[in-house]
Amino acid sequence: MMDLSRHPRVSVAHLPTPVHPLPRLSAHLGGPQLWTKRDDQTGLAFGGNKVRKLEFLLGEAIAHQADTLITTGAAQSNHARQTAAAAARAGLRCTLVLRGEPPAEATGNVLLDHLLGADVVWAGARPTPGVMDEVAAALQARGQRPFVIPLGGSTATGALGYVAAMHEWVEQCRSGGFQFDAIVFPTSSGGTQAGMVVGARLAGYDGRIVGISVDHRAGEFQQALAPLATATAQRLDMPMSFDPDDFEVRDDYLGGGYAVIGDAEREAIRLAARLEGLLVDPVYTGRALAGLIDLVRKGEFASDQNVLFWHTGGTPALFAYAGQLVR
Repeated sequence: MMDLSRHPRVSVAHLPTPVHPLPRLSAHLGGPQLWTKRDDQTGLAFGGNKVRKLEFLLGEAIAHQADTLITTGAAQSNHARQTAAAAARAGLRCTLVLRGEPPAEATGNVLLDHLLGADVVWAGARPTPGVMDEVAAALQARGQRPFVIPLGGSTATGALGYVAAMHEWVEQCRSGGFQFDAIVFPTSSGGTQAGMVVGARLAGYDGRIVGISVDHRAGEFQQALAPLATATAQRLDMPMSFDPDDFEVRDDYLGGGYAVIGDAEREAIRLAARLEGLLVDPVYTGRALAGLIDLVRKGEFASDQNVLFWHTGGTPALFAYAGQLVR
């Protein structure tokens, strides 16, 4: 049995997140029955999947007596925004090291970072891990106790959030009397997918777990997922190891690159909004839903199957892409 009780955890998420069908989108596509799990509703400053990871990362930081969280991401990083919110909730300081230069106007997640009280350091073209180390050293020199969270919170500790999430979802399926043949979701830094795969093995789910990559080629990404999942299982004292082939990653939908919105993302955003009143973002969930739509159109799922779209959040980024979404 899975036991997460010995791992420090700070309850900041609104759980369990709901699961509900998408009947109009399913009918429009004429394929399987589509459902969604709403991790955009985890609470904490517009929510998202990172809140689950941050429950354990925040627990670890407090156990280390940290007073400041440091993390990194792109300018419109959902993880950075949720880390700033988690720090505020716990009474900690937060420094965000963001790639690139400050935008002319603070919108989307950048606006929220400032409202949440984070100090924002713009790394320009410099690699952000090195800048985070510099920030941590400067804070330590001032007597602070920083805790560095890598990109996406994708450590063995962070991945525990999605081990727990899989257990939550499997219990929802059992109590609701429904079964799913596949889960489709966006994958990027790896912690969500690694945690899902570990959690699925522990909870007894044997359907497909399909990560739609938003920025990595499948081969290299699978090589990184395997050791992360193995390390996550080791944190749980579970004698399991994982190979790259244990992870289904689809890299057919990288389009123009990370955070570059194309026609596929625009269509997915529009269909979800107009058919289901569901908002998906341009970078992660919009790209993953576009991938799912394409897989359905190609007949990869049978019409009598149930397929879950795991919504990982990202809604605030919509406002930063207004000019590219409304014409």
